[in-house]
Amino acid sequence: MTRTRASTTAAAIASGDRRTLARAITAVESGDDSADALLRQVFPRTGRVPVVGLAGPLGVGKSSLVNLLTAHLRAAGRTVGIVAVDPSSPFSGGSVLGDRIRFDRRADDPGVFFRSMASRGAAGGVAASTRDVVRLLEAAGFDIVLVETVGSGQVDVAIREVATTRVVVLVPHLGDQVQTMKAGLFEIADVFCINKSDLPGAETAERDLAELASLGPAPDGWRARIVRTSTVVPSGIPELWTAVEAHERFRADSPGHAAEARRRLEEEIVGRVRDLLSGEIAERLATDPALRQLVDRVVARELDPRSAADRLLSATRR
Repeated sequence: MTRTRASTTAAAIASGDRRTLARAITAVESGDDSADALLRQVFPRTGRVPVVGLAGPLGVGKSSLVNLLTAHLRAAGRTVGIVAVDPSSPFSGGSVLGDRIRFDRRADDPGVFFRSMASRGAAGGVAASTRDVVRLLEAAGFDIVLVETVGSGQVDVAIREVATTRVVVLVPHLGDQVQTMKAGLFEIADVFCINKSDLPGAETAERDLAELASLGPAPDGWRARIVRTSTVVPSGIPELWTAVEAHERFRADSPGHAAEARRRLEEEIVGRVRDLLSGEIAERLATDPALRQLVDRVVARELDPRSAADRLLSATRR
């Protein structure tokens, strides 16, 4: 995509052209090189809206919460962009849950845009391209962006690098689950949401989480809020959003806000360089006879993998 075309596409997205936005997201998901120029164009208009991530194990009701949160925000006149990261099909690589037919939305509501993405095996329950899709939604002018992760439990932590506020969703009868998931959950949670709180055990779950949260605030000084919700009654949705807004205000007023934003961008740059180098080396291994011989030497135990990696890196730098 030329710079002029990228500029035209970016302008169309900013003006509310949903078809252009959908095509741009498809280009990002498929790894189309044409998306690079567009992402460069929209980047200056990103980083200004709340990006709320909902993480937690499968079956806790994250999608139902997204439904009710969206309805709550629309009633308040806020526009919402939604990204749902779904498990990948082992056959096609596509999203197993498709277009998330369980997401209840009005097709004629221009204030809501929903996109389901395949995780494609990405660690942490977040597809590698999710960050770029979120930026396209920001550039499209949505007031809020919601990101629902694939639901991989304790390892569902990559959302911390995408979302400005992370909501960890759990259910009653946690028992030992709080202990087994303590490290991962406590590290990423800005808000704990006990969903299905109409079921017995909600008070016990809240008490267990309160004890966990009392161990100390996060390094930035924020202490995770705990909110009970039910998507059946329904209840607790306004309180959940109030907790999210409280964290967003805390974040905005925090002296370390700029440093945290810089850290996240530094990690993104390093990660992208790592991906580029990995792809380049894999391609050269597949086509360069000399490098293939290097692997043959490792297979024959004439050379160790660490030394082979050093030589590969040196060859890439030439």
